[in-house]
Amino acid sequence: MSNVGQVRLTSSEIAQLWAQYMNDSGSICMLTFFLEKAEDEEIKPIIDHALNISKSHIDKLTSIFKEEKQVVPDGFSVGTDVNLQAPRLYSDTYVLQFIHTMSKIGLTNYSAAVASTTRADITDYFMECMTETMELYKISKELLLAKGIYIRSPYLPNQTDVDYVKKQGFVLDVIGEKRPLVASEVSNLFANHQRNALGEATITGFSQVAQSKDVKQFLVKGIGIAQKHTRLFGDKLTESNLPIPSTWAAEVTESTSTTFSDKLMMFFTSGMISLSVGYYGTAIAQSPRGDIGVMYNRLSVEVQLYSEDGANIMIKNGWMEQPPMAADRDELVWKKK
Repeated sequence: MSNVGQVRLTSSEIAQLWAQYMNDSGSICMLTFFLEKAEDEEIKPIIDHALNISKSHIDKLTSIFKEEKQVVPDGFSVGTDVNLQAPRLYSDTYVLQFIHTMSKIGLTNYSAAVASTTRADITDYFMECMTETMELYKISKELLLAKGIYIRSPYLPNQTDVDYVKKQGFVLDVIGEKRPLVASEVSNLFANHQRNALGEATITGFSQVAQSKDVKQFLVKGIGIAQKHTRLFGDKLTESNLPIPSTWAAEVTESTSTTFSDKLMMFFTSGMISLSVGYYGTAIAQSPRGDIGVMYNRLSVEVQLYSEDGANIMIKNGWMEQPPMAADRDELVWKKK
């Protein structure tokens, strides 16, 4: 890319580019380890494909930052944040599900990035990222289906007539007998159950190999929160006689060898926390039933308080890389004596 004649990057564009650099540099570390330990010959090419996508992103992002005279983030590196000699920490089945879930999250993030960019070259770049991620989503889903381990969301009865809501209780009945869940509520409960189940498995592995006592305690607390949230989501599905998705905790090995740096594991855990807050907010907006909105609000507050604990640990250890920010005019005024 060339910045000849280009207008400067906006705050929205810088924010998206910076966040992507951090996420992809962390993903390279995780995927490199997964590929090193993979045994399933069908899953290996998908891990390699995902790894190459992240590497190409880092190359392009580095070029953009340098052309724009923006500092390139430190991010993460295989040399300092991964021990490739450690035993495998997760099964190949978990890794395939991890890649599939990350591709779905990537599609959400890239669509937001496209919508928030102005410069044509940056818009084109994120649209290219979306195309790559759609392909990764497709091939990972197809392999999950072929292996019989893809978890479909619940089926609902066919609707034969158009109907209209006749009672206020459709929305406001927070106590007493509840109406059955509508499709959007089922979809969000199911998806949030799946994400928390995968998060529980991920953090379980992290907790086994973490070095710092503070990090271990933080991760163990996170396991408890994820288990609680999956249970609550499962209870809501059960109330409407709908199936509950399976969990992934059994896909974690018994390894306790140092595998990923505490800094990398805290970054990924913090990222999952941020995603939860966003997905819970979406679920609130799409859940007409009052008790479900109340539940998501309560769980969102719990997750945000947990996030603050994580931020304190990262700041204490010098692990939180500061994102680009607006100028502090008050500091500039008094800086020169």
